[in-house]
Amino acid sequence: MFLCRYLSLSRFQNHLPLRFRRFLGKKPDPTIDFSTLHENQTNRRQEKMSRLDGVEHKTLKVNGINMHVAEKPGSGSGEDPIILFIHGFPELWYTWRHQMTALSSLGYRTIAPDLRGYGDTEAPERVEDYTYLNVVGDMVALIDAVTGGDKAVFVVGHDWGAMIAWQLCQYRPEKVKALVNMSVLFSPRNPDRVPVPTLRHVFGNDYYICRFQKPGEIEAEFKNIGTENVLKEFLTYKTPGPLYLPKDKYFKRSENTAFALPPWLTQEDLDYYVTKYDKKGFTGPINYYRNIDRNWELTAPWTGAKIHVPVKFIVGDQDLTYNSPGAKEYINGGGFKRDVPLLDEAVVIKGLGHFLHEENPDVINQHIHSFFHKFL
Repeated sequence: MFLCRYLSLSRFQNHLPLRFRRFLGKKPDPTIDFSTLHENQTNRRQEKMSRLDGVEHKTLKVNGINMHVAEKPGSGSGEDPIILFIHGFPELWYTWRHQMTALSSLGYRTIAPDLRGYGDTEAPERVEDYTYLNVVGDMVALIDAVTGGDKAVFVVGHDWGAMIAWQLCQYRPEKVKALVNMSVLFSPRNPDRVPVPTLRHVFGNDYYICRFQKPGEIEAEFKNIGTENVLKEFLTYKTPGPLYLPKDKYFKRSENTAFALPPWLTQEDLDYYVTKYDKKGFTGPINYYRNIDRNWELTAPWTGAKIHVPVKFIVGDQDLTYNSPGAKEYINGGGFKRDVPLLDEAVVIKGLGHFLHEENPDVINQHIHSFFHKFL
């Protein structure tokens, strides 16, 4: 999960509802029915891990680190278009399992790494090794490794992955054929606002990004809460308002309060995440947040830069990012199109929250394919 547009707005205020584009049953490509792509997927959310057969796992040396990469080939012809999926927090390559299964069956070569510090990818010890420049460097090296260095790829990003994808498009647009980004809007650098102090001023010290800043503190609290409980809270978060983590108050709920998983996240799914986070811990992933101010400093040369890559943006209307002050105005008032001139469409899907690609994968898969198909 990530901060939204507070840092690039001219003021903080509540905004009246504005007209915006919603997905209300848009006709899909008539040649594809994502709900029946596989005969054994009549109930996607009850499937077992065995349906991920065919996913290949490898470790690649990229940008000085060992990176775990999951890949599900398409036709295997060697000419299949490549989709690079970039996950967010607190996710792993596994968050893209539905997209990899569906889109590889359509002939895409689908690739999803664990980002540095996550899962089975190496976790550098220094906080400063998790800046935009480091992580975008990882993505460029990975793209070169899987293409031979001479081709652009399609990119799909979510949450922090969306932020990384925006930066990739700024620094190395020639590496990206087209982009589908989800949840986190492009946020132009504001030279007058240092991010974390601004967030602290607006939301207070209990705001989750502010709570993540002191090394070791939140990790100790997460250890006391338990990895499974922490991941369950984050991965099922579906509240339009900002996320607060009051110290020693267990995500604002009683420690003994149980709640059921939503139908789109099985216990088996959760167990996979828990196994990896128990092994690696939260420090690497949280170090991304500890570089927010450093990123602001490092990206000064890109102040005023725009995104010159074809983009489709997708967000759920229950996502905390979409309901942040100024987000709807930015989408509908022309600011988003100004900053991303090749923006094809901004789609707001009714009823979905932050993890929309897991909540309704068929709809998201259709949006990804229908957009990328234009560039084949």
